[in-house]
Amino acid sequence: MVEQSQVSLQRSGDAVLVRLSGAWRLRGGLPSDATVRHELERSPQPARVSFEAQTLTQWDSSVLTFLVAISALCRQRGIDMDRAGLPAGVRRLLNLAEAVSERKGARKEAADASLLERIGAATIGATASLAEILSFLGEMTITFVRLFGMKARYRASDLFLLIQQCGAEALPIVTLISFLVGVILAFVGAVQLKQFGAQIYVADLVGIAMMREMGAMMTAIIMAGRTGAAFAAQLGTMKVTQEVDAFTTAGFSPLEFLVLPRAVALILMMPLLCLYSDFVGVLGGATIGVGMLDISWTAYFRETANAVGLTDVIGGVFKSSVYGVLIALAGCLRGLQCGNSSSAVGDAATSAVVTGIVAIIVACGTFAVIFYVLGI
Repeated sequence: MVEQSQVSLQRSGDAVLVRLSGAWRLRGGLPSDATVRHELERSPQPARVSFEAQTLTQWDSSVLTFLVAISALCRQRGIDMDRAGLPAGVRRLLNLAEAVSERKGARKEAADASLLERIGAATIGATASLAEILSFLGEMTITFVRLFGMKARYRASDLFLLIQQCGAEALPIVTLISFLVGVILAFVGAVQLKQFGAQIYVADLVGIAMMREMGAMMTAIIMAGRTGAAFAAQLGTMKVTQEVDAFTTAGFSPLEFLVLPRAVALILMMPLLCLYSDFVGVLGGATIGVGMLDISWTAYFRETANAVGLTDVIGGVFKSSVYGVLIALAGCLRGLQCGNSSSAVGDAATSAVVTGIVAIIVACGTFAVIFYVLGI
């Protein structure tokens, strides 16, 4: 994973310690100095500000920009700024930046970026994002290889808890949505088929649609909004509170200890939830068939059994397993990419849902083409 720039504060009496860590690069964006400003402007006002940069791995002029703003605020409020904890190169550049006052009109007025600049910035951002995704997938592949080799380190109790959260606790919402989807499919089909006296084929329509596509897809979309967002929020909160860094410092791999149990739990539960969704959807269709089309329960389920083959069921279950992998990876990736503020946690959860649903739709279309080519 790409290391991000971080700022943390520690106040002791009338002194404030500002810790700078991570890789400070202009391309990665500057952390906001709002937290430091708020602390310096808070009553009682501190008398001294010092810095700690032992975990500052890389830096460029982004550090200088940040420190110049803090230095200006300290001079304005009469606060002593101790620079001893900064790297020697940063101290020299900071002294150089403050040696000559800025001339009036030296700053160039901000102008709207041209179309070419926006395209270039978007391309650079997309390339960096793609590289980060590929790096994450590669590390997860290695993690799964260690799992199969019985070398991965994680807590079994966490895995069982996640299985419960991804499985049993998701049944109510899966039941509701799947039943309503079956009802809707049956009602739409009944309106058309009733014109031709072919009401019995509503069972075929609902059964095949639920087994092949809708059962797996609707379950996946529900889990992307419910579980994928939860994964992103959980890992994002741990990133903000530096618990993820603590795992690394203690010698544990965050991917093995945090991501792997979540991915395994969702992969195991998705096929079961898909089968349950298929059954509930067929039951919803049967409700319309019996109540609206005067078809008996026996005739409806017999027609469904004749229309649906084992290939349809296995195909839907296989799709659901793949969807489970996509949801887990999207949620965990966005969680680990989370920024260092509370608002970033919400952004990570939103991004996880969007990424998961887009991946599900793309995978569904890909499966449709592959199954058509294979004649399934």
